[in-house]
Amino acid sequence: MIYTFDGKKPEIGKDTYVSEHALVIGDVTIGDNCYIGHGAILRGDYGTIQVGSGTAVEEGVIVHALPHSMFPEKGICKIGKSVTIGHGAVIHGIDIGDSAVIGMGSVCSLFSVIGAGAIVAEGAIVKVGQVVPDKVVVAGNPAVVVREVTEKDTQTWSMGKQLYVDLAKKYLDMGMQN
Repeated sequence: MIYTFDGKKPEIGKDTYVSEHALVIGDVTIGDNCYIGHGAILRGDYGTIQVGSGTAVEEGVIVHALPHSMFPEKGICKIGKSVTIGHGAVIHGIDIGDSAVIGMGSVCSLFSVIGAGAIVAEGAIVKVGQVVPDKVVVAGNPAVVVREVTEKDTQTWSMGKQLYVDLAKKYLDMGMQN
């Protein structure tokens, strides 16, 4: 469901699927060809959320921005293009770079920054203010760099990202049936 809040209505891009069981609230902009899964919550109630084109926000993900009133220059949660956010992840960071992967059940805490092409492993905790460099894999609690992203990682995740672009189109074309 898409809700206007405090005079701000979410903007949804072309060929983007937002599940009727997701909540998209307030100051949220979602690019083209995105997938917003069942049970996802994007709360742009006192901050801004920007989701780049080709991004998948999978089932049960929670995305929230910092309040503009307290952090005027940091009250925007920016999620880049072609990002994959796995099932059940919590995003409260301020920047996720293009083509990053956020693993299932992981947490990106307040003020965290995830570099372009980086991979946050399943269940990892990116702590408050932590910066994950571009094209590395981080894992653990707190998350630490375990290796660089390989060409095989990039190829595998490119296929996975396309699956969600295609799935969004299929949901839009077919809808869900009782």
